[in-house]
Amino acid sequence: MLRRVIDKLTATARINPKRYAAKTSPNRLASLGYALAGWLYMLRWQKNTRIMAVASVIVGLLGLWLQIDRLEWALIVVVITIVWLAEFLNAGIEAAVDLASPDIHPMAQVGKDVASAAVLLGVLASVIVGLLVFGPRLLARLGWA
Repeated sequence: MLRRVIDKLTATARINPKRYAAKTSPNRLASLGYALAGWLYMLRWQKNTRIMAVASVIVGLLGLWLQIDRLEWALIVVVITIVWLAEFLNAGIEAAVDLASPDIHPMAQVGKDVASAAVLLGVLASVIVGLLVFGPRLLARLGWA
């Protein structure tokens, strides 16, 4: 019984990705190149990513103007990263689902919608953090507080 549990827990670790992956990275520099290629793909073909890039720059400039402190910068960087990460994963999931399910399948739609919901969740969290971090300073700077 214990052996079966151990075998079940370690089954994934025993899978050699070189046997199944279409292409494995030959080295870390090549891996970095693939990651940058993915980022450029996102900027070229995913309009939401371009909107996120502009929003990220605006938020950064706002942080500089309001002179937020290190902890506030850390929070802003984390929520921006979460939104970018969710958008990248969403695009990857959508591409994989489209490849695997060229015909419209209800579960393919579920996968795509749930991935999109993850982006929405990240955006909502970033808006809340942005209001908490920037709100009081912005109101004070504008003389409304």
